Amino acid sequence: MGGDRSGRRARGAGIRGPHSALTDFLAANNISAQEIRDSYQQRVRQAEDEVAQAADNGEGPSNAGEGGEEIEEEQAESSAMAAERTRKRKRNQDEAIAKIKKGKAAKKTAQKKKKKGSDDDSDFEDMMDMYKKAKPLPGQLENCESCNKRFTVTPYSKAGPEGGLLCTPCGKEMLKDAKAEAKASKPIVRKGRRKLESNRLDGMTAHGPKTLQQLCIEKLANHSEDIDELGEMPEGIMNRISEIFSKKRAMNSKTMKLFLQPDMDRVAIHEAAYLETDDYDQIFAVCPNVKEISLRNCCQFKDSNIDYMNEKARALSHIQLLGANLVSNDKWTELFIARGQDLKSFKVEWLDAAFDDQVVEALTTFCPNLERLKLERCKRIGPDSIDAIARLKHLQHLTLRFYDPITREKLIHLISSVGANLRTLCLEHFLDTTSDATDAVLETIHTTCRHLSKFRFTENNECTDAGFVNLFSNWPNPPLRYVDVNSTRDLDNTNPDGPEEMPIGLASDGFRALIAHSGAKLEFLDLSSCRHIEHEALAHVFDGVRQYPFLREINLSFCPVVDTEVVAGIFRSCPQIKKVVTFGCFLVADVVVPRGIVLIGAPRAQEQLEQYGDVVLDFQREALVEREEMKAMGRIVPVMG
Repeated sequence: MGGDRSGRRARGAGIRGPHSALTDFLAANNISAQEIRDSYQQRVRQAEDEVAQAADNGEGPSNAGEGGEEIEEEQAESSAMAAERTRKRKRNQDEAIAKIKKGKAAKKTAQKKKKKGSDDDSDFEDMMDMYKKAKPLPGQLENCESCNKRFTVTPYSKAGPEGGLLCTPCGKEMLKDAKAEAKASKPIVRKGRRKLESNRLDGMTAHGPKTLQQLCIEKLANHSEDIDELGEMPEGIMNRISEIFSKKRAMNSKTMKLFLQPDMDRVAIHEAAYLETDDYDQIFAVCPNVKEISLRNCCQFKDSNIDYMNEKARALSHIQLLGANLVSNDKWTELFIARGQDLKSFKVEWLDAAFDDQVVEALTTFCPNLERLKLERCKRIGPDSIDAIARLKHLQHLTLRFYDPITREKLIHLISSVGANLRTLCLEHFLDTTSDATDAVLETIHTTCRHLSKFRFTENNECTDAGFVNLFSNWPNPPLRYVDVNSTRDLDNTNPDGPEEMPIGLASDGFRALIAHSGAKLEFLDLSSCRHIEHEALAHVFDGVRQYPFLREINLSFCPVVDTEVVAGIFRSCPQIKKVVTFGCFLVADVVVPRGIVLIGAPRAQEQLEQYGDVVLDFQREALVEREEMKAMGRIVPVMG
């Protein structure tokens, strides 16, 4: 039993209650409260005993004097000890206060370093938590740190900069100041960058202030839901408003009515994705005399709309439907039967579910007077459609892009049949992977076509540079206005420079022949990804002396030899140039862009995809003066290479 009690006593002796801040402070400085209490009580008892003993003995003055001297000595010694302890306690307090202040300064320094990105941890945070004053609980009264006003603490009371609490008005003011500082510290973001890039992709590269007409059109687009009618406007402005509405995805069932007038003969909706099936019927109900219809992304255009169009739009002769995947093959055939001899233009694109070779056969059978035909990305048409198109003897504009491979013989037969009357020839992505490189298609174009003004021949790895030289050399066709030969190159990734003895695609000699034939009238030139054109050829053509007075836009993207010299030569040789595209041309460094010209895609343009010219160079000034003098004499004779 005794052992159990001793064990329990030993275990219980280690139990300690909560400590106050004063107890922790005294323990940290080796000051014992019990020792102070015992010493004080001993001195009190000793003094009481001495006084009582002196009274009992009745000692005289001498003894009383001796006892008094001893008591005075003891009291003096006790006072000295008390004074020493007081000084020690004050010294310890001063050291503790200094340590607290030092900890606060270290904490502020650590916070500043943390804001600057420093990873150093503060060693004083744990120590500072010991001396923090407990925050008042909600419902208690507290003085505001800022205005010293008495207020009731709530869970939403803000903390002040010195650790106190703030009243509601001061808290709101501090929050407002913090937001203002955060807003001022944020980096300035160029809000118009996305808009500029969007306009660049749309081909809008105008620099400087907007015209009043453009501002009015944009204001209309921003408040499209509040417009009741547009009134009578010129067709060009109406079409421009429609383009902006389409771009902003504001063309819907309500806003579409703004562009429909009973006397209109042309309706163009550039983004019809938000229109419903009934909206298409309304177009032909309001505009029964329409002759030309252009609907892009008309994903809800169905068979019922074909029936209604055949019934109401009797004068329709030009049809463009992009993305009309819900129209069946039978309805396409019924449309061609209804239009018959009157259909002059037909354009479709992005058709997956229907529109096969039999539909193309019906088109060429019932609509033999077609002058403009565009079939792009229609998955169900193949080589049989080429033979059907070859029977259209009145074609003037032909654009084809097939998914399936088309043999060389099919293309030669097509060009030989319809090429004599063509003004536009666009053949995209025609590859015959079963045969070797040959220039028979280009030879047929050279022999047959005599009236082309626009020529697009892209994504081809069969024709050689010699074939392009033969095409443009001694070609009786007038100079071309629009040329697009992008991605005509060798596709062997293991040999990016192509074969040395016979370059594939448009190379240096073919480029010189192209410029010699069409440079005098050329307005648009796309040489993107024609990687086999050498730097010498580009520098020779655009040397600043030879002039190309009508060239307004050129694309040299992903031609690795294009550098600053070539771009500067284009600025000198093309007085009417407005847009130069150089994506992937990493040799183009800092170029001084003349006024009125936009350079797009220069990789070293200080993180800008486009550079607008704002200076007039000396050669431009001289060219303008010379041009005005020649105009005054009634003649302008460009110097051609």
